[in-house]
Amino acid sequence: MLSKTYLSFMDTKQLETLLAIEQCGGFAAAAKKVNITASAVSQQITSLESELGATLFDRTYRPPMLTAKGEEVVRSARAILQIMTETKTSVSGMQVRGTIAFGSLRTGTNSLVPRSLASLRKTYPELSFRLRIGMSEELMNEVVSGQLDAALVADYVAVPQSLTWTPVVNEPLVVLLPRGTGARTLEELVSKMPFIRYRTQVQLSRQIDTEIAQLSSEPIEVVSVNTMTAVVGCIQAGLGFSIVPKMALQDTITTSLDWFPFGSPPIYRRLGVVQRENSSRKDVLGALIVALEHQGQKMLEDI
Repeated sequence: MLSKTYLSFMDTKQLETLLAIEQCGGFAAAAKKVNITASAVSQQITSLESELGATLFDRTYRPPMLTAKGEEVVRSARAILQIMTETKTSVSGMQVRGTIAFGSLRTGTNSLVPRSLASLRKTYPELSFRLRIGMSEELMNEVVSGQLDAALVADYVAVPQSLTWTPVVNEPLVVLLPRGTGARTLEELVSKMPFIRYRTQVQLSRQIDTEIAQLSSEPIEVVSVNTMTAVVGCIQAGLGFSIVPKMALQDTITTSLDWFPFGSPPIYRRLGVVQRENSSRKDVLGALIVALEHQGQKMLEDI
């Protein structure tokens, strides 16, 4: 972390340039982003390294790569600039500005997260967003490290002590199949149609595989894919049936598809938002959580 002594005479332009290099992948691209010359970028970073007494970039690489100390300073710089922006906003009475770095499971980005972000912008029109798609474990690690402000992740994963987890959606899993098969139970369906497997290293995939393994008959796998969009596409093409979260049906052409609850009693999965306990953006993230809850409930009711 940056020392308190350095904070007293910190040049925020240097920190902004450092983040621009990290985001753009090089000094030349960063120069265009912050609207200065490449030599000025180099001078700012050299000055920053001198003030910190640390080498931030390994210049034996082209383009230069962040060192371990450089990555640490990037995380600190991101937090410092965020705090300064929010402080200025609070003191001046201006609207909340800046960028929210938010992570999401892939299945949350079809409709749930985009609709929630759109809803949030009605309250915070000056906000912008950086959306990162990934798996629960890696997203939580990026929240811990400060690369993300928060993330939408699945339940059943170990949440680090430094994070809080707030549930926002409890959605049922459903059996999705082409219309006209006549099957109304999973056991019956297995004897009639091949199975489309959702194969990824995520909890949803493991949850589905565990339940499928308990059937008296082993389904015949016709194809395995690693995106839920592709799963639905394969079902629409008549290749077989699969298990999907109910919200995967949102905005999908379902006139040629049938579905019924998966499991007896029906099996659910919970999605929630993780954020750092000491996050300086709790108010905005709290509003985002409310938006996710509202949009999730509305989407489930509309399907």
